Amino acid sequence: MNIMINHSSMVPIYEQIVDQIKTLIRKGELKENDHLPSVRTLSKELKISALTVKKAYDFLEAEGFTATIHGKGTYIASINQELLLEEQKKEIESDLEMAIQKGRRCGISDEDMKHLFELLLEG
Repeated sequence: MNIMINHSSMVPIYEQIVDQIKTLIRKGELKENDHLPSVRTLSKELKISALTVKKAYDFLEAEGFTATIHGKGTYIASINQELLLEEQKKEIESDLEMAIQKGRRCGISDEDMKHLFELLLEG
């Protein structure tokens, strides 16, 4: 599992870990029952606090992406496809919102942005 941390990013490190693990799940690189590195192992690899990794793992578990078995480790949970689709939609929605804000800052009308979006959808 290859996780890259950007220490100069405004995104908290635990969120970077969460986002990257979710991306690996969405891409199929992490599958149900795959074992994640231990908190200590990943914290050493990334040269960050074990508490930060623990927070990321706890967040993933709370969202249903992982399951932790005491004494055995953290595993990828059976992925609810609806939950995964919802996560993907939220990510796209965020990207579209940023594009809309940029368009408005550039003075592009909503009508022109809709037209541009339709053109892009047509491929």
